[in-house]
Amino acid sequence: MAETFDIAIVGAGITGCAIARQLARFDLSICVVEAANDVALGASKANGGLVHAGYDPSPGTVKAQVNARGCELYGTWAQELGFLFCRTGSMVLGFSDEDRAQLEKLRQNGIANGVPELSIIGPERIHELEPRASALATCALWCPSTGFVDPFEVAIAALENAVANGVTFMRSAPVEAIEVAGGEATDGAVRFTLATPAGEVRCRYLINAAGNGAADISHMAGAEEFQMVWRQGNIVVLDKEPRALMPLYPVPTPVSKGVIVTGTVHGNTVITATAAVREPGDTQTYASDVNALLNGARKLVPDLETHRVVRAFAGGRPVIRGTNDFFIGQSAVVPGLFQAAGIQSPGVASAPAIAERIELVMRESGVELRERADWNPIRREPDDFDRAPLARKEELIESDPAWGQIVCRCETVPEAEIVAAIRRHPGAVSVEGVKRRCRAGMGRCQSGFCQSRVVAILARELGCDPSEVLLEDAGSWLVEGPLKGVRQNGDV
Repeated sequence: MAETFDIAIVGAGITGCAIARQLARFDLSICVVEAANDVALGASKANGGLVHAGYDPSPGTVKAQVNARGCELYGTWAQELGFLFCRTGSMVLGFSDEDRAQLEKLRQNGIANGVPELSIIGPERIHELEPRASALATCALWCPSTGFVDPFEVAIAALENAVANGVTFMRSAPVEAIEVAGGEATDGAVRFTLATPAGEVRCRYLINAAGNGAADISHMAGAEEFQMVWRQGNIVVLDKEPRALMPLYPVPTPVSKGVIVTGTVHGNTVITATAAVREPGDTQTYASDVNALLNGARKLVPDLETHRVVRAFAGGRPVIRGTNDFFIGQSAVVPGLFQAAGIQSPGVASAPAIAERIELVMRESGVELRERADWNPIRREPDDFDRAPLARKEELIESDPAWGQIVCRCETVPEAEIVAAIRRHPGAVSVEGVKRRCRAGMGRCQSGFCQSRVVAILARELGCDPSEVLLEDAGSWLVEGPLKGVRQNGDV
């Protein structure tokens, strides 16, 4: 059975979700088509969450045009969409006269790209801003606009707001083929038909935001032939600190921003990320990469307790071979196809501006965009029991005793918060989906205590046997056969 929309967006990573949210304000029917069973399962979950300010991209590149603007928009987006965002500022640490020269080049880049308030500072100011920064640093590029987010939280918030404004989300729907209607495109005519296991999707306009799958989507549509490189990055997460570190960068290389140490919105420390070209789909962590991360981190923060690692993971940046830039715009080959391809770093920082740019390109290509009278840009932040004031905790428990039933001890996540994560639109359908929405399993024990209870709650809420509950995507079952001793209230 085919469904017809004005716009289909392929990919529910941070880019696709940001575009969906941007376009949901207009009087158009929109569908987000995602290959996996949830939001942000590709590059959007496997990165450090830094909102880079925009001094790194070469002036004149597409990256340079969207990075600083995206960083600027995060304050508004966080307020409207109810996700956590910390604008702490950052420093690029230099240790020599050669480094100072490179920092001045970065500062000039940033000025050309529209990054505000950049300055080169000395040791005294460095340690005033971040006391734990290396005492050997002789200079630094100080950038007040840098910040950090949980990238999957941003994607989830944007898509929830889009869905609340009428956007359809189709999960577990990998695009297997695209049929493009022949002849000249006419206004109102269906031009694209996407074949997926979940059914056909027909649309007038197609937006390719498929991350590492963008080359495949473009090829299926008969458009640009992108050659993608899997630039893999290993990342290490440390246990929570009493105070989150300011993002600290080394002087970058031509390929990478280097090993970065940063805090997170929930108080952990993240060391991110290596950059190695590997086979597509390789998400293994490598001992040599992890050691490189730890050694690089200690150069920036000598007292970092790197033995407090709670998780190491890896992901792949969707890099277009032959360029280190984004490709954003209407296809030069297939009218009505809009591309957001090669969205590697600084993709998280740029996402709101990429969405703006897609809107602008669509307008310039003649797509009629009329704002809806009932557009609501606000998505209320879900209750976070761990962060809630005592009075709010008491209010929640009084409204439902399940708010007082703690399931995840490390992150203080009660049963009612897990239930709410499953019942949201779109809600969690896996253990990792719950984890990304309310942090059950994110703590130092990494689900060792709470996973069985989360499985039981998912089974109850989804109306399935615990043996059918997935850890993540299709085929990742956790339980073999019926789970004995599961009670109706979710306890085991």
